[in-house]
Amino acid sequence: MDLSGQFCPNFYCSHRGKPGLGNIRVHSRTEQRYRCTTCGKTFAATRNTPYYRLHKPIELVTAVLALLSHGCPIQAIVAAFSLDERTVADWQQKAGRHGQRFHELQVERGWVPALHVQADELWVKMVGRKVWMAMAMAADSRLWLGGVISRRRDGALITALVVKVKACLTSLAVLVCVDGLASYVTAFVRVFRHRVAGPRGRPRLVTEPGLLIGQVIKRCRGRRVVEVTRRAVRGTLDAITGVLSRTGTGRGIHTAYIERLNATFRSSLTGLVRRGRALWRQEGRVQAGMYLVGCAYNWCWEHDSLRVAGPAGGRKWAGRTPAMAASLTDHVWSLEEVLRRRVPPAVWKAPRRRPRRRRAHVPPAHRASAA
Repeated sequence: MDLSGQFCPNFYCSHRGKPGLGNIRVHSRTEQRYRCTTCGKTFAATRNTPYYRLHKPIELVTAVLALLSHGCPIQAIVAAFSLDERTVADWQQKAGRHGQRFHELQVERGWVPALHVQADELWVKMVGRKVWMAMAMAADSRLWLGGVISRRRDGALITALVVKVKACLTSLAVLVCVDGLASYVTAFVRVFRHRVAGPRGRPRLVTEPGLLIGQVIKRCRGRRVVEVTRRAVRGTLDAITGVLSRTGTGRGIHTAYIERLNATFRSSLTGLVRRGRALWRQEGRVQAGMYLVGCAYNWCWEHDSLRVAGPAGGRKWAGRTPAMAASLTDHVWSLEEVLRRRVPPAVWKAPRRRPRRRRAHVPPAHRASAA
């Protein structure tokens, strides 16, 4: 049992969610339990993972989640492994929540050295309605930067996505390529700002000078694209071309990488398949499936365009994942390794108390007349 990276999950412990303090000891190797010397509580090795309190073998759960991340319908998994459909859906929900927290701790820390970012949105058909899924990626490393689910394709959806992108990048001087939706330009200009302190008063918010924005505007007639217009919204066309040539991600303004990522997600999530019958009923299922596929894509799946020359005397090519290309890890992770990684719980915030409702002041004359 490895003590590195372990933390106490007890809510009332002063060292809750803080790894590397030396307060964790092995309590039982047979039962796979740890003990916190600060509060004296014991906890299972699978605490804060999707495997916690499951009555099935871990190998079976991992195999089911791997099939789900590759687009296998739940009905096929139920028929193959004799499981209940609600059990498989619950496993996917737990893995998705774990993947979301894992993504926040590993990617949304400002460690991604990206120079070219692309963003796009696609609609998801559900039972009785549809929702929008907005996602972004670092084109130079193919790293998925996160996604947001919303019922409306508006500025709030795009702003929430841009906030996630900002949390991932080491520098805001990047090239952003998007489609013709005007909310992207407004959101990136407003969110990608720095606080500049002046001689007096509160600091001013100044947009990042190195931010470049390019748009691809498509005009359709029926279901066919009849005209494509590429324009530089922020920055010059020469500066945008220089970033594209420096990162090796094309010659002109385009959104090919994010559109290819959308196709990967459509093939890996049964609810995103066009004209499919496996529709979702809850938005939480959509978000859980998105983060499960996103974590597998970033950390477990090798990308052919990211491979490098192998060592002398060995394989000709060495495969790399987007997380390896972004210098977030040095090896290819397995899905079980991602799911076994214990993630600290989010910082607890006290619920906001509503102010006491005051009664309207009534003059004494009105009170006497009412009596």
